[in-house]
Amino acid sequence: MLRTSPKILSILPLLALVLWTRPVETQQPGTNTLSPAESKAGWTLLFDGRTLSGMTPNGEADWKVEDGTITATKGVGFLVTPKPYGNFELKADFWADKAVNSGIFIRCAEGTPGAMACYEVNIFDTHAEFPTGSVNNVKTVLPDRPNTTEKWNTFEITADGTHLVVKLNGKTTVDARDERRANGKIALQEGGANASGVIRFRNVKIRPL
Repeated sequence: MLRTSPKILSILPLLALVLWTRPVETQQPGTNTLSPAESKAGWTLLFDGRTLSGMTPNGEADWKVEDGTITATKGVGFLVTPKPYGNFELKADFWADKAVNSGIFIRCAEGTPGAMACYEVNIFDTHAEFPTGSVNNVKTVLPDRPNTTEKWNTFEITADGTHLVVKLNGKTTVDARDERRANGKIALQEGGANASGVIRFRNVKIRPL
């Protein structure tokens, strides 16, 4: 009969621990970071790719961090910044499945965010009146019908006084003026009108103007 050496027996528990340990979820290199030029220009990250620290959930959405993204898959709710912003540039990448109604809400009043209490930059390609890239109740007629589902896209949102500009993947979808809201918090949405699904955000960064 073959005998197992004491040395091999001593490392078996360690080997078992390695095999049964879940791999750490990682983010893609270069995401959720600032370049030296961005840092010099005054950009800051609203999401570090690891935790939701500093963001406040509102509602019942299942917000979590997955592979360096802010992710929700079900429920209805928002993830809200701790402080308000007035004039700023905001950048964010998003990935939405075909079912979800989502958006980025800016200059939100206190309380639960909504289209009447914030400017809502919509993420919902199939919405008849407010498709992805529109600002609800401000600009709803876009130059082209969006096609953003199940792939990564980038919003660039500028709020400077009454001037609101939205770019979707480098193309301007909104260039309008509105005087109703001058300042407020920023919120990410899951499950607008109870249309929940998978929504992911990454590279969420802001620069005050």
